[in-house]
Amino acid sequence: MLHRVIIAVVVVPLAIILVALAVANRAMTPFTLDPFNPGNPGLTIELPLFVHLFLALILGVIVGGAVTWVRQGRYRRLARERTQELERLRHDSGQRALASTDPAA
Repeated sequence: MLHRVIIAVVVVPLAIILVALAVANRAMTPFTLDPFNPGNPGLTIELPLFVHLFLALILGVIVGGAVTWVRQGRYRRLARERTQELERLRHDSGQRALASTDPAA
């Protein structure tokens, strides 16, 4: 239920805004990688403005996700170590339980 509310409140208006932005910004806009010679055709891409905006949005999501993933690495490592320790303790307690019920001991 919460998932549907989030979609209705966040995703649908965002999609409407993005479509309106795309329709309103169809003019061709140059994007150049050479700040000293902006007319250099080898380093200039001319696309509609909304494509540049969408590419910037996609790049931001990818970079943000990568940075978050890297920064959370220590927590994933800690969780992995604790899981291994838990499994080792379960195995040890199972061995002790078997040893205490063994009639030959």
